[in-house]
Amino acid sequence: MLTKALVLFGACTGQRSGSTLARLTVGQFCEAMAADNPVLLVDASQDKVRMSHYVPLHPRVVKALKPLLVGRDDDELMFTHSSFLQWIKRQKIPMSRFQKPFVLGDLRKFAEQHGDVVGWNESNRAYIMTHGVSGIDWKHYKHPLPTQIKRKKWEFTTPQNQ
Repeated sequence: MLTKALVLFGACTGQRSGSTLARLTVGQFCEAMAADNPVLLVDASQDKVRMSHYVPLHPRVVKALKPLLVGRDDDELMFTHSSFLQWIKRQKIPMSRFQKPFVLGDLRKFAEQHGDVVGWNESNRAYIMTHGVSGIDWKHYKHPLPTQIKRKKWEFTTPQNQ
């Protein structure tokens, strides 16, 4: 169940696996999911480029994460990233569209590509994924509030509904 939640969160948000996914806490998810529009606040110390930012949580991510929060301490790490990373390396999961095995970085690539499908504009994508946000605009002027970070059109294509 934890593996499913980690993969869904990574694929839906594009957060970096080593610097962000590995550092998120149970308390951050509890706080995010207490709101009507679940938005996770990633602290600057948890991001590669040291930028705090909000990340919208897809309804499927919320559903997968809720049972994992029960009975856990707020300061506990949400994901067991290192053991999952080792498991992925040993499994050599084949990818259907190219000849290399799945790696955690593929989750970020998926989010980048799927952002077009769900309606993220370039600014949304850059902010949520903290990609290309080192300029003056982002450091001093652009910093959306949680109410401005919305899940636009969260639709996933699965083999059943293609």
